[in-house]
Order: sequence, then C-alpha cells, then structure tokens
Amino acid sequence: MCPSGTTLRAQTTAVGSDLRPAFNVLDVDHDGKISGDDLRKFYSGFSSGGADEEAIKTMMSEADLNKDGFVEYYEFERVLGSQKRSSSRNGGVMEDVFRIMDKDGDGKLSHEDLKSYMEWAGFSANDEDIRAMIRLGGGDEKDGVSYDGLLKILAIDFVGESSRSC
Repeated sequence: MCPSGTTLRAQTTAVGSDLRPAFNVLDVDHDGKISGDDLRKFYSGFSSGGADEEAIKTMMSEADLNKDGFVEYYEFERVLGSQKRSSSRNGGVMEDVFRIMDKDGDGKLSHEDLKSYMEWAGFSANDEDIRAMIRLGGGDEKDGVSYDGLLKILAIDFVGESSRSC
C-alpha cells in the first residue's frame, strides 16, 4: 500500500509485455490516442529547447500505421513490440522518455527527476510515494533508479479509487 492509501498490485504479465503504462505516459491529454500535440507537450515539459519537430514527425510516421494522424494503443503496442522482438533498444520510445525524465543526464532518475515528472503529468505523489517508486524500481534514494528500474515501476497496476494517484 502506498503512503497515500492506494494499493499497488503487480501485473501478472512480464515487465515490458504490457505497454499500457508507457502509452498512458505519452497520451498527455488522456484521450486514448497519442497525437503530435501530445508528444510536443510531453517533450516541452522536459526540454528547455522544446520539442524536436522532426523527431515528432518521424515518431508519428513510424507508429501511425493506419495514417489517421493518431497512434492508438494497438499501433503503439505493435511498433514497440516489434522493437523488443528485434532486441533493438536504441531509439525506443521508452528510452526517449527516460532520457527526457533524466534531467541531469546521469543515466538515473533521481528523486527530483521523478517528482518533477509526476507533478508535470498531474499525478499526486508525495516524497514518500517517490521513495517507494525508487525502491520498487530497485534503486535507492542516493543513486536513483535506472532505465530498467523505470520499466519495473511502469509494470505496476495501480488499484484504488483513482488510478492517477501514487
């Protein structure tokens, strides 16, 4: 149970096999699909230089399989699933997310990195919640959490009244 009272339940699927948490991170307006605007808002929240329009255009082009201007979950899952099967971790969307969240570029998400992201994304998480996330990801308060640790954190299914807390 999180300090906020929300219960955490580990998913029964293997880490990385359910991409819904990653999809939800990028679906900034929470409308069930990722748009170019979602990606711009996401990147602008973590980059002082704003979003790289060429990178966003490339991501949308690669992932929008039906060419309707949006990336639905099945498209997201298909693209990321094929990346995982080919063992190509370079350039993956979640690695981009991790690099953006890692404000100091040290390869770890610190307490401040996670807290900053949670506030930006509109999730309510106090300092104890952030510490619990870091522990859950196999990290510690001093060193933070690695990319693999972030994947562990995202593999948690939040159960409670609000799925946007803790």
